[in-house]
Formats: sequence, C-alpha cells, structure tokens
Amino acid sequence: MRGHERSDNDLSGTVNGAAIQAGTVHGGIHIRSAEAPASGPARSPWQLPPSIRIIDRTAEVGVLERHRTRAMLEGRPTLAVVSGLGGVGKTAVALSWLHGLRPHFPDGQLYADLRAQAPGGPADPAEVVGQFLRALGVPDLRVPGGFTEQLALYRSLTANQRLVVMLDDAATAAQVRPLLPAGRCVTAVTSRRRLPGLTVDGGQVIHLEPLAPEAAVELLDSTLADGRVAAQPEEARALVELCAGLPLAVRIAGARLAARPRHGITTMVRALTAEHDRLEALAIEGDHDVQAALDLSYQGLPAGAARLYRLLGLHPGREFGGAVGDAVLGEDASEPFDALYDANLLIDTGHGGERYRFHDLVRLHAITQANRDESAEERTAALHSIGYHYLASATRAEEVIDPQHRTLARYYGPGPVVVADFGDGSGSCAGEDAALDWLELELPNLMAVLRLARSAGVPALAWQLADAMWPLFLRRKFYPEWREAHRDGLLAAEESDDDAAVCRMLTSGGLGELDMGCHEQALEMFERAAGLFRRSGDDLGHARTLNYRGLAHQRLDQPDRAAELFGRAATQLLACGDPRAGGLARFNLAEVAVSRGRYEEALPNADAARAALQEAGDTYNTARALALTGRARLGLGQLDRAEEVLLAALGTLRSMAADHETARALGSLAQVSERRGQPELAGECYREALILYSEAGQSESAEAREACDRLRALGPGDGAGDDPAGSCPAE
Repeated sequence: MRGHERSDNDLSGTVNGAAIQAGTVHGGIHIRSAEAPASGPARSPWQLPPSIRIIDRTAEVGVLERHRTRAMLEGRPTLAVVSGLGGVGKTAVALSWLHGLRPHFPDGQLYADLRAQAPGGPADPAEVVGQFLRALGVPDLRVPGGFTEQLALYRSLTANQRLVVMLDDAATAAQVRPLLPAGRCVTAVTSRRRLPGLTVDGGQVIHLEPLAPEAAVELLDSTLADGRVAAQPEEARALVELCAGLPLAVRIAGARLAARPRHGITTMVRALTAEHDRLEALAIEGDHDVQAALDLSYQGLPAGAARLYRLLGLHPGREFGGAVGDAVLGEDASEPFDALYDANLLIDTGHGGERYRFHDLVRLHAITQANRDESAEERTAALHSIGYHYLASATRAEEVIDPQHRTLARYYGPGPVVVADFGDGSGSCAGEDAALDWLELELPNLMAVLRLARSAGVPALAWQLADAMWPLFLRRKFYPEWREAHRDGLLAAEESDDDAAVCRMLTSGGLGELDMGCHEQALEMFERAAGLFRRSGDDLGHARTLNYRGLAHQRLDQPDRAAELFGRAATQLLACGDPRAGGLARFNLAEVAVSRGRYEEALPNADAARAALQEAGDTYNTARALALTGRARLGLGQLDRAEEVLLAALGTLRSMAADHETARALGSLAQVSERRGQPELAGECYREALILYSEAGQSESAEAREACDRLRALGPGDGAGDDPAGSCPAE
C-alpha cells in the first residue's frame, strides 16, 4: 500500500490447488475446511414418515424415554432397538417416540430404510451415509469419495447437533454401527431380529409382543371408527383373537371391513376361521399382507433354521422344548433354534428351561412352508419323530417314578430316538419329582400326540403314551386327561388287535373311572378285562383284575364281596409271582377293615402290605400303607404310634407332591390332635388338607367333606380363625 492507498484481496468460491496472497494481509485469516460447511447444514432435514396412532404401548415408550433421559444425563448418545415379529408395530412405536422428541431436537430428523430382507440385499451403509450427508446440506461435489472419509464427515457434522435418526428394518448390528451419529443425538433402530450386539454399544433393546385382546379390540375400533365394534363386542373379540393380537393383522381385517360398511364383523370372523385360508384373508391386494411380512423373515433364515421352522410347524402342541428340534432334525438343533429366536419367529415361554412357542399366525405360516417345501413322506416322518420322542421321554419318566409299572413293550420307531433330559436323581424323591413335573409340563403335548396317533397311522403310539402317563394320572389326578387318554388308547389297542394292550387300557382306565366316582363303569371295564385274560390263559392278568374288581365293589358299598376278591387276589398274585400286586391286595383288605371299624383285623394286612411294597421298591405305595397303619392305630386309640407312622408317611407323600394321599394323611393327623385336645393343630391340618383336595380337583369328595365338617365343628377361636370353614367347598 502506498500512502493512503488501500489494497484488498477478497477471494471467494472454491480454490483448488495452491493460492498465493501477494502483499500485506491485514485482519484475521480464516481457513475453512473443505470437509464441512462453515456453520452447520444449510437446512434441517425432517425425514421421518408420519406417525400413526399406537395402542397399548405406553410401557414400551416409557422404557425408551427413560433410557434417553439417562443417556442425556451421562452426556452420551441415545441408542434404542425396537425388535419384534413382522407386523407387530415396531416402526409405529419408534415413530411415535421420535416424533414426540421434535421440540428437543431442533436440528432435524434423518430416516433410512435398511431393507433387511430386500431381494437385492440389505442397504449398503456407505449408500445410507451418503444420503445422510446430502440431507445435512453437504453438496454432492463435497461428499468424500471414500467410505472412511464419509464417516468422519458424518460424525463431524453430527457432533454438535441435536438430531434424531431412525434406522428402519435393520439386518444386523454391523449394518447399523457406521450409521450411528455422534454427540447427543438419538437413534432408534427397528429390526425383525433381536440384535443383541447393539447392547454392547450402549443400546436399549425392547421386544414388542402382540397386543392383549382388549388393546387389539381398541385398535380394531380405531381402524373402523364406525360403531360396529361397540355394536358387536363379542364378534370383535373373536376377530382379534383370530388375528392373534398382531397389529398388522388387526389393521388389515379392520381395513377390509371398513371397505364393506354393510358387512358385520361376523363376515370377517368367518373368513378367518378356516386356518388354511387365514393368511390369505389377512391381505389387502397390492398393499399390506401378513403372509408377505412373514415371508421376509423366513427368507432370511439359514437353511437349517428354515427346515426346523417348517418341521416345528407340524408340532401338534402349543409349546415345545428344545429336544423336539433335535428329534425332527436328527441332530443338535441349538443353532437353528437360536436363529429362529433371534429372528423373532419363536417366542421363549420361560417355562421349564428351553421352551418355545410360535405366534399363532407364524405357526400357520410355518405349516404353509412345510406343506410347500417338505414332501408328504418327510412330513409324516417328522410327525412320527415327534411322537416317538414324547413316548421315549414319557417312558423314561415312568421308569424313574414307577419302575414296576411297565410290563408291555414299547416301540420308538426305526431310528435313534431323542429322550428329554428332565433332571438327575433317578430313583430318588428328587428324581421322581423332576420326572412328574416333566410329565405335567408336557401333558398338553402328550395328549396332542395321542389324539393324532391313530390318524397318523401309528395307533400303538396312542395306547403306549396313555400307559406311560399312568404315574402322572395316579399321583396328580388329571382326571379329564386320564379318561380321554385311556378311551383313545382303548380304541387304538382294539384297532391294533392287541388283547394285552386292550386289557391294560381297560384296567388303568377303569381305575380312573373308579377315582371319578363312576364305579359301575369301572366294574364293567374290569370284568371285560378279566374275561379277556381268562380266554387267553393269562393267570397273572386275571389275578390282578380280582384286585381291581374288589375296589369297584368296595366303592359300591359291597364290603363283603370286596374283601372276598381282595383275599383271592392276595393269594393268587403271590402264587403267580407278583408279590408287589399281592401287597396291594393286602393293602386293600386292610382298608376295607378300617372302613368297617375292624382295626385289629386291619393291622396285620397293613403291615404285610408295607413290607411287600417296600421290598418291591414301591416308595409311593409303601407310604400309603404307612398312612393306613396310622389310621388303624388311630382307631385303636394308640395316638403316639399313630402320629409316628402318619408323620413318616406324610414326609414321603409331600415330597412326591401326591396331593390326594397327603390330604388324607393330614386328615388323620388332625384327628390325632383333636383327640389330644389340640384344636389349633387340628385346624391347621384340616385347612391344609382342604387346600390339597381343592388343588387335586377333589373338593367335593367324601374325604374333603369329612375334613370340612370336622373343621366347622372346631368352631371359631379353636385354631380355625374367624371363618373356620373358609377353605370348605360351597354348600
């Protein structure tokens, strides 16, 4: 500058290569990075799709918001994953939450569909980052060419901004990680998979379940908005139950009804009732489709998991253990199970270890895939494998609980059979409890297999399963299943022309009828079995029916005839080489004597029964014989000795969860306390006995009535409380 002349050099635009400044520079020098705009994006992106009304997701949104608050207080980004079955409403929940955050995040919203199951493959993170940069105002020419540089720029731009980012339909955690913004931004990820890897990155994972019936009805009403739900509440509930609470299915059903304003809800109920047509009915042509949503999840499965999915669709019960997968695949199925669980195609029930179930619509989809991709022979083989797995496992439980019971051969199919693991301790009380618990847990599946066995071409499986469940029926008194199993088993045995199996179904089923008070029906069954045994020359089988027939006559209030039959049974069973059954006959003789007040006569038979049963290793019936001895001692007024044996019996029976026999022993102990002038102890025993009778479904039995009457007789203030009969059945 000469004199007062001033020279200014202003440079604007983009300079590529070297720039030379000549002369003196006055003022500050500002060097602007070519990587970033000078002061944030030129515009704020608002890319989120519109939000729709969500029903009954307050708890889930609350979890997300609490997670965000915690992350903000700790000065870190918020990452949340919403996982669930296709059509369960993941995107709707995420959008509802993120739209509510707009006042707190003024710098914008970014959205990307990561296309987890797209035909061309999931979205490339590099492509998505490029889209995000342009949305944040970076001109195309300034988007770096390399992915690493793009990520650096994306994080630089988001470091000091308050943005929300939604990554919809993610395939994997690895696809998501490069797309996470920096700073205190909020990112919501939705996925059909559980993406547990994102928890390592500080993510909060929530899993969406289908809607409860009440919420699903509300969603249907919101979709229709014409009063039909209020006018037809029962039909509306039936409809959403057929949709199994899946929001997409409910919305589709509602939309189809909305297009037909003159149709009642019953029209759609009828359309969905036929299972094989239900998925087709849950579709809007050219738009939303439940089957298409499930197809996407299925197509993303590894081959082994896809086959397990198809074959599990054939399982006749509602839920199943992991061993069923091993049975149908013929190999370890743990990895395929994990893949199905991670894909949200299986629900972990949390019952008894590894147990799963399908959502109802997913089960229909799995059956559809099985019918399409598995041959009829493969489907039949899978069903047989499931059936033989349950038979072998039930037989193993039976061996642990009652090793003396199984005398008829069992068949488990042509190949290796998978047996469930229900705990250690074979032969101990702990082992028996575990085996009984397994049988009880699997009872719905055992019954489902039994019902299918005849139509599946394996009738012997039906009666063998009924026979294997005998210890469960005897100990825990599932009467409806006891009756049904033996009726179906009897038909199967008759179809198989197997007289030995027919006799087993008649005698075991007859004992159930006897327990249920159908004494004449039981006697007819026992006498039919006796005739078959006699014609076949089976002396042992015939001798056993003497015992059963005696029980029927005892219940028919014919004690003399009962005692005669029990006496003959005791002699003949011993002669035929079955001392255990002979011991049971002596037990029955003693019980008849006790019922008639002949306590001195009862004692030697009760003691002989206990010795024979103990020698045979029959812990359960040994305890019953001890309790019977206690009742005889009680009748003789020998209170101390009665209490001693009753307590010994009670300890064993309680440990075996034999509710009925435990309750009977408690009733006898209560009478001991009464006679000693201890009404409080007596009241406690009666109340516990009544609870056990109720749990065993026997609150109306003669024993329960007697316990109730005695409890009432104690009166208030005598240990029974203000309502001494509070545990009694209603009059």
